Amino acid sequence: MKKKIEDNFKKIKDKSIKFCKRAKKEHLIKNYCKNNILFLTFVITCLINSTMLRFFTMHTVENYLAFKPILADISILIIFGSFGYLFKNKNRFAYFMTLEIFFTFICMVNSIYYTFYTSFASASMLSLTQFIAPVGDAVVENVLQLKDLLYLIGPIILIAVHVLLKKKNYYTNIDNKKERKQKTLKTLITGGILIVLFTVTLSSLEIGRFAKQWNREYIVMRFGIYIYQFNDVVVSLQPKINSIFGYDKAKKNFGEYFEGRDAETTNEYSNILEGKNVIAIHAESLQTVALNRSFNGVEVTPNLNRIAKEGMYFSNFYSQVSVGTSSDAELTYNTSLMPTQSGTAFVSYFDRKYIAIPALLKEKGYYTFSMHANNADFWNRRAMHQSLGYDKFYSKETYKVTKDNTIGLGLSDKEFFKQSITKLQRIKEQNQPFYGLLITLTNHTPFSEVEKYDPFEVNLKEMVTHEDGTEEEVIYPYMEGTKLGNYFKSVHYADAALGQFLNDLDSNGLLDNTVFILYGDHDARLPKKDYQRLFNYNKETNGLLDADNPEYVEFDSYQYELNRKVPFIIWTKDKKYEKEITDVMGMYDVLPTLGNMLGIKNPYALGHDIFNIKENNIVVFPNGNWLTNKIYYNSQKSEYLSLDGDAISEDYIKEKNDYTEKLLGVSDNIIVFNLLNEDNNGKNNKEGS
Repeated sequence: MKKKIEDNFKKIKDKSIKFCKRAKKEHLIKNYCKNNILFLTFVITCLINSTMLRFFTMHTVENYLAFKPILADISILIIFGSFGYLFKNKNRFAYFMTLEIFFTFICMVNSIYYTFYTSFASASMLSLTQFIAPVGDAVVENVLQLKDLLYLIGPIILIAVHVLLKKKNYYTNIDNKKERKQKTLKTLITGGILIVLFTVTLSSLEIGRFAKQWNREYIVMRFGIYIYQFNDVVVSLQPKINSIFGYDKAKKNFGEYFEGRDAETTNEYSNILEGKNVIAIHAESLQTVALNRSFNGVEVTPNLNRIAKEGMYFSNFYSQVSVGTSSDAELTYNTSLMPTQSGTAFVSYFDRKYIAIPALLKEKGYYTFSMHANNADFWNRRAMHQSLGYDKFYSKETYKVTKDNTIGLGLSDKEFFKQSITKLQRIKEQNQPFYGLLITLTNHTPFSEVEKYDPFEVNLKEMVTHEDGTEEEVIYPYMEGTKLGNYFKSVHYADAALGQFLNDLDSNGLLDNTVFILYGDHDARLPKKDYQRLFNYNKETNGLLDADNPEYVEFDSYQYELNRKVPFIIWTKDKKYEKEITDVMGMYDVLPTLGNMLGIKNPYALGHDIFNIKENNIVVFPNGNWLTNKIYYNSQKSEYLSLDGDAISEDYIKEKNDYTEKLLGVSDNIIVFNLLNEDNNGKNNKEGS
């Protein structure tokens, strides 16, 4: 057997050597390139684009040195390009140009998308296109960059090559039908061989993650952008297929998952807020980095700082949003479920049964409502808020919106809060107790209408004493003119609006017997370079401190991720808790934690009461990354940052990775298969869990 293998290997080797000698002698490679210029131009330009996309998005040595995605991309391009030979010479350009535009479009869309979401685009986004227009200016100003236009060089080069070939009468060469078919077949076989070679290099872990698709960076880094995108289409269609065929398996996993979970226990905060009115603020793009920060002695968020100090302030709180951004935050806050792996729950799965804060409070006799001075159908809130259990949604049509009282996407926060007071007064008179969620709007990217914010300087001022004893105030630009600087101006305005709202609530008796809750829906998604300037500003050069400067603060990709935390505050007028909770906490922990205080419970919550789990908590992100008090783990890189400097065991990593994978799968199944609907689920799951 061994001799037979050796003989076969020798034959292959001899044939390869013979082919190479023949190719050299007969100039086969030179002739092939000469006769297939258009095909090769298409393949090379599209390969450059896909490689460029990876280099522009994922800045790791592993990605820069990766060969697998190049092999995968070139295989796909050769296979698609092979069918161009079925066309006659003169018609072939139209086919290659169509493909070139298609593959260029894939790269451009993913490049733009990655800038905003730090992930790659999904076909499931097609259902969200109706929500892009209202934030179009934000995309152009805050996301579209020069690098996103570089991909257009590919089509330009292909056109230039075509024009040149036409001038040289390249397309007059006669190629018969039989010859075209042979070329197509040979090229297709070449692409197939490369696909096989690529496949045999894959590990079981890579194949497993490819099938799940929730870790998109990981997939692109190993399978290339083109295979990722085609697989994404299949995965995006899976929920429709699975909802028919995969229900029994999903139901079984659902039951087993909750059977294995420990029941939440009571603690010192159980029922302390029971029966109180609740006013919750969904604060748009409010990031913790703005709190307790000052410029020239003036606080960015004096009102937030005050209630954070007086109430319960969760200072290591993280949003867990995906492509649904604000709507994902609402979903997870209200239900303790994660965003769906495909599309968004608010748009694709609004017709499901949800166990949510408003629905649970309704069962206790609360009147529940939401307020948002935007279009009621934006993120499909009109329908989804009913599914979450809100009795009424006060949307844009119930507010007076004029040109003079708008900032950015709509009604300014100050005017929104002012008009909401009147509504809250009527609600208090007619309904007791009540629960209301108010969704703000002003502090939304691109933070560019600086002239409409309250005056707030983000420069650096110093008094300098000259040799003659005179003093002069010197002003350094610092954060002025940066996106982050404008963000601080926007947050300062939003904080002032919130402060006035609290005063108005108090003067109208709306803070009596009321708990006030505030959470940031997600981070502001601002460029890392601005944070570098924030933490490492060199006033002498108006640049950055050198890395060897003792005052230099390292701010790498891990620090950027950790810096994306948002505030979560529970505050009451009549009791000063003055408690900061520093254990890491995710949006999905709100319902168990707040619910315990209000006397409500969701038996299928994915998060935990932070006062029960404390330092053992884990925050799972939709892309498979996770965070504990010990480490931040990046599943794309299979690397971690130790937060306390201690080494972490492989068992600890594996345990948390397994937990993350199960949680993401169960959460998706709950929504996709409507497992909380008793008509589908029956009573067995409740009894078994």
